[in-house]
Amino acid sequence: MFWMFTAGLSFVVMTALVKSLGTTMDPIQAAFLRYVLGLVFLLPALRSIMATHLTRRHLTLFGLRGIIHAVAVMLWFFAMTQIPLAEVTAMNYMTPVYVTLGAALFLGEKLAFRRIAAILVALVGVLIILRPGFREVSAGHLAMLGTALTLGGSYLLAKLLVRDIPPSVIVAHLSIWVTIALIPFAIAVWIPPSLRDLGVLFLVASFATAGHYFMTLALQAAPVAVTQPVTFLQLIWATILGALVFHEGVDVWVVAGGTLILAAVSFISWREAVLNRRDLTPPSIAPKL
Repeated sequence: MFWMFTAGLSFVVMTALVKSLGTTMDPIQAAFLRYVLGLVFLLPALRSIMATHLTRRHLTLFGLRGIIHAVAVMLWFFAMTQIPLAEVTAMNYMTPVYVTLGAALFLGEKLAFRRIAAILVALVGVLIILRPGFREVSAGHLAMLGTALTLGGSYLLAKLLVRDIPPSVIVAHLSIWVTIALIPFAIAVWIPPSLRDLGVLFLVASFATAGHYFMTLALQAAPVAVTQPVTFLQLIWATILGALVFHEGVDVWVVAGGTLILAAVSFISWREAVLNRRDLTPPSIAPKL
C-alpha cells in the first residue's frame, strides 16, 4: 500500500507538471518531447531490448500499439490544458473499464454479471462527472474520454505481447514506438522550446518513470485487490493541487463520480482475487503516459 501511495503521488505530480506548462507549448509538441526526454531511462534495458527476438507479428503489434498510444498521449496533453486536474484524474479511472470490455470482446474473457454491473456503475460515475444537459461538455472532456478508450486499446495489445516478450522490453518498445509515431505531428506544430519547458518535461518523464517503478513494487508486494483502493488518493491529491496551485474550484460532483468509478474498478479486482482467475485481465489505473 505504501508503494502504491508513492506511485499515485508521483503520477499526480507528473500531471500537475504538465498542467504547469499551460499554453506555452502545443500539447502535441509537449507530448513528443516528454517521450524523447524519457528515452534516457531505457538505457538500463538496452541489452534486453537488443537480445529479444521479434517476429513480424511482434513488430506489427508494437507499431499498432505505438500509434494508438500516441493518440492517447496527444489527447491527454490536450485535455490537461482544457479541464481541471481533478477531472482529468477522475476520468482516467475509466481506462480499466474499457480494458475489461475489450478483453471480453476481443480476447475471449468471460464477462460475468457482476462485471457487467460494475461497468454500469462506472458509466454512471462518468455521467455524474460530465452532467450532460446541466453543464457544457467541453472538448477537454471529450479528449479524456478518447484518452481512456485509446489507452484501453494499448493495454489490450500489451496483453497480447506479454505472452511472448518480457514486460520490461514491452515498456521500452512502447516508449520507442510512441516517440516515432509522434514525430510527424510534432513537426507540424514545432516551435523552439525554452529551457524551462525542457526542464519541466524532463521532470514529467522522471516522475512518470518513478511512478511506474513504484507501482510495479506495489503489485509485486500485494494483490491488485489490496493496492487498488489506495489509488483513490490520486483524486484527493489532484483536487488539493488543483485548488491550491492552479486555483481550480473543488467540484463535489467530480469527486463523487470518480469515487463511484474507482469503487466499480476495485470491485472487479476484488472479485477476480476471490475467484483467483489468473487468466483474466487485471485492471490497471495508472495513467501510463
